[in-house]
Amino acid sequence: MKSLFLSLVVVSVLFMNSFSDVQGKKWKGEGTTKNLESIVIGRCYNYIRIVNPAVGEKNCSEIWEAFKNAFINKDPCSILPKDYELVINLSLHTIPPNKSLFWENNQLLVKSFADRGRRYMSLSDTLFGFFGDFLNWCGQANSAGLDYESCPTMEECENNAVDSFWRMASITYAQHSSGVIHVLLNGSAVGGAYPAPGFFADYEIPNLQKDKISKIVIWVVDDIEGPDIESCGTHTVKILENRLKTLGYDVTCTDNYKSVMFLLCLDYPDDSKCTLSSSVFSVDGSPLPDGPLTDMGTV
Repeated sequence: MKSLFLSLVVVSVLFMNSFSDVQGKKWKGEGTTKNLESIVIGRCYNYIRIVNPAVGEKNCSEIWEAFKNAFINKDPCSILPKDYELVINLSLHTIPPNKSLFWENNQLLVKSFADRGRRYMSLSDTLFGFFGDFLNWCGQANSAGLDYESCPTMEECENNAVDSFWRMASITYAQHSSGVIHVLLNGSAVGGAYPAPGFFADYEIPNLQKDKISKIVIWVVDDIEGPDIESCGTHTVKILENRLKTLGYDVTCTDNYKSVMFLLCLDYPDDSKCTLSSSVFSVDGSPLPDGPLTDMGTV
């Protein structure tokens, strides 16, 4: 009888542990990034001390508290962009004129091309974009803890903690952009170079300040090994150009902008698309034959 009782206890414990695991994995998305607090505060100090000290002093601990309080103790599907207003305001700084770089479907390329603000300042090169980049997070209703097991995806609920943060960040970034605005699109993207709905279409374009913008420059760049699906004046790029012109902006568009193509070709030096142009001269001073890079547009 005693052994039967012990067996029942063991089975009950195993069942409860299994049930707990299932309950803990409530959402389809990845859970909160481990060591989130240390990463956010560390990135904040890295930014103001090393990456862009020109922004001046920022209270990184206060920024973390404001960031955390935006989603802690709340239903992870009921987080709104306005919940992040305080953390955005605490980390806000000037975006230099002519340096803004918007994008769709080519995040890693944009990060390389912007070069941490040296060439351009994309959203992830601002302080509020820098400390949240590639991280995941969410809280739980009626709990001061973070959910490390799972977080809701966009498909599960629109007002999740991560997407609402990036909506607020995108709105703020657009509002503070000025001068010549640059947009880098992926001409090989199957879903369209200019997806709508999308962050650029829904949160950034509507928040651009027309009186502060002199021109919008669009670059449509194909993946080196990808198909040429879209170009300036076609498909979704044409929709974007028409939308911006209707709003009264001066718009130019260039296919396979040379500077970006050179960057892509670093990883594909032997690809036919990366043949040197006639701007490179032979030993005797005569120009080399034209190659694909010769005809790439410039702005």
